[in-house]
Amino acid sequence: MGRNKHPLKLSSFHLYSIISLSDPKELLASKSAKATALLEGNSQQDLSLLFRDIPADPETFELVARFCYGFEVQMSTENVVPLICLANYLEMTESHSTNNLLRKALTFFEQRVLASWNETVKAFRMIESILHQALDLGLVDACLESIIQKVLVDPRLLGEPAQNIENDYDSEDSERFRPNVRRRLFATSTTDWQSEDLTILSLQLYEPTIRAIKQHGVPSENISASIFQYARKWVLSSSIDEENMSIYKKNSMREIIEAMERLLPNEKGLLPCTSLFEMLRFAIALEASTDCRNGFEIRIGKQLDQATVKDLLIPSQGYAKEVQYDIESIRRILKNFYGNYNGSNISGLITVAELIEELLAEVASDIDLKADTFTSLAEMSVAASFGTHRNADGIYRAIDIYLDKHRYLTEMEREEVCRALDCQKMSPEACEHAAKNERLPLRFVVQVLFVAQLQLRDTITKEMQCVDDKLRNEEAEEELENEVKKVGLGEEEVETEMKLMSNKVMELERECHMMKKEIVSGCRSQRAKKGKTSIWKEMKRKLGCMSSIHDYNCQSKKNKVYPKYGV
Repeated sequence: MGRNKHPLKLSSFHLYSIISLSDPKELLASKSAKATALLEGNSQQDLSLLFRDIPADPETFELVARFCYGFEVQMSTENVVPLICLANYLEMTESHSTNNLLRKALTFFEQRVLASWNETVKAFRMIESILHQALDLGLVDACLESIIQKVLVDPRLLGEPAQNIENDYDSEDSERFRPNVRRRLFATSTTDWQSEDLTILSLQLYEPTIRAIKQHGVPSENISASIFQYARKWVLSSSIDEENMSIYKKNSMREIIEAMERLLPNEKGLLPCTSLFEMLRFAIALEASTDCRNGFEIRIGKQLDQATVKDLLIPSQGYAKEVQYDIESIRRILKNFYGNYNGSNISGLITVAELIEELLAEVASDIDLKADTFTSLAEMSVAASFGTHRNADGIYRAIDIYLDKHRYLTEMEREEVCRALDCQKMSPEACEHAAKNERLPLRFVVQVLFVAQLQLRDTITKEMQCVDDKLRNEEAEEELENEVKKVGLGEEEVETEMKLMSNKVMELERECHMMKKEIVSGCRSQRAKKGKTSIWKEMKRKLGCMSSIHDYNCQSKKNKVYPKYGV
């Protein structure tokens, strides 16, 4: 997996058994320009010595020999690529002989292989053993181009997006994972419903194929599905037994998981959080590079609110094997989560806080969990709850479980365990339980009693405040009733005044209405014949500035008097 297979050398015995039926030299030379050149001046030399370094396996050379003897060559997807390479090496071209083998093989490759998704993938897999020859002939580029074009038409050929499949193959909800059924429903004339997966390719071919597909804008959801299928097939389906696993297999699996992380797109939500955690566990167990592990942790941090407690139970590896769970990895994931948190989704923050509390309660029952490790987790739980206004009852519950399972702890160690718990954030029910809890250190119980006393005082104060507010409300109601009574004594006077004011308002409204009608009438008369009064004249007459409609001088107008100096 992931390495080139060296082409088999044709043994002299096997070659002799193929060509010993008659004189093969002339037959081979009639089809091969290379054979013709080699036999010139070496006609008496054994043919097997001339072709001892031929880059082909015996089966492929046998097909060439059959063609030279005039037999029909049975080409297939599996043998056409090696056949093209050998025919090209022997220079079995049309310029040397018409209707030659190279042309026949290339025609089969173009018409029967590249036209089908399944056949293209199968043929591409056969290229690995003769990769350099296939590259020179352009067969690799031809297969890549065919795969890309078909994926652009139907991205489902790579795999169903994670939203449409069930991560666990053994899930009872089988309706969510039926890739073959989906492919059959959406099958086209150019693809079969039982499509081959790119997962059959070696890493040497799979990685450049996915990189080329990504450059052509194929949806990231389908690319991620293919990457996870590849990781599941070659890494995740194996059990890591360091004692029985060979160095070669471990290195191969580590190389694959690191490549999958490099290929995986960075968008959020392309894979379920559980799948990312699964890949992270194998990356840690296989001692993958720091960049690989950090890459998975960053992706998990973006969607940590989708994780479960089981996901967070990452076994420790390497130098930290004395600790059962990889606490530092969880800490880095939390840091990535808060680094990507923009404050818009408070529900995600609360979900993560609850998740860390559940994790703390889950690991608290582990008899081998050390006090300092548990304390570190408890501090992380407190940090996760920051800004959510949640009480500390969940943390108290986990501490109670831990102290119950670790009764051998000293008083000082129990105080250290309780250090992360803030008594002031505990509910009255939790405080009541803690005050009677014999497993808690005495100093902590005293703090709980003090907090309970403060809570009781606050409760009494609030109740007294309620009573005072009630009394104030009653006094206000009584005072209001008295005011109403006072107002009631002058009710007739108030009613008379209201009527007078109403009459005045109505009179003013009538005058304004009449004024409006007169103004409108004046506007109309101005547009009529000459001799009619203008609006401005009519307005002056109504204001008393004219004695009659024909008088153009205002009666109230006086001669202008200028003040004299000295007055």
